[in-house]
Amino acid sequence: MEQSLQDKYASHNKCFGCGPANDKGLRIKSIVHDNEIIADWQAQPNHEAFPGILNGGIIGTLLDCHSNWSAAYFLMRHLNVDTPPCTVTAYFNVTLKRPTPSDKPVHLIATLKELKEDRALIFASLYSENKVCATCEGLFVAVKEGHPAFHRW
Repeated sequence: MEQSLQDKYASHNKCFGCGPANDKGLRIKSIVHDNEIIADWQAQPNHEAFPGILNGGIIGTLLDCHSNWSAAYFLMRHLNVDTPPCTVTAYFNVTLKRPTPSDKPVHLIATLKELKEDRALIFASLYSENKVCATCEGLFVAVKEGHPAFHRW
């Protein structure tokens, strides 16, 4: 299997959603697949809103972190640099379209909608059993030295 963006560029990161070094986090693994960034993830019972259904906050976190890494990757490619810039969420809007089963894996797909020198607009979808359960559009901005997130990966 191909190495995730998180493992390749931020193995020491402790972010709750995507940090490989956070044993209690979600630890998503975003993989480059052509012009999409994809990830597969499986919930645990403590991620449920109620029996059998994934919590909306967890869904938001999955979409936010996956989209953020997608933005960092697309910016890195655009800037023709070897490591992704540290990006943060300027905004993200999640639409919950249907209940997401917690006993089935979810599949995330993120694509680039718009790119500027220091920011990327990303559209992402979360699927379960080949059905769209949630979508997200967000703007992610590369931070500069002095920002608390600078050099976090």
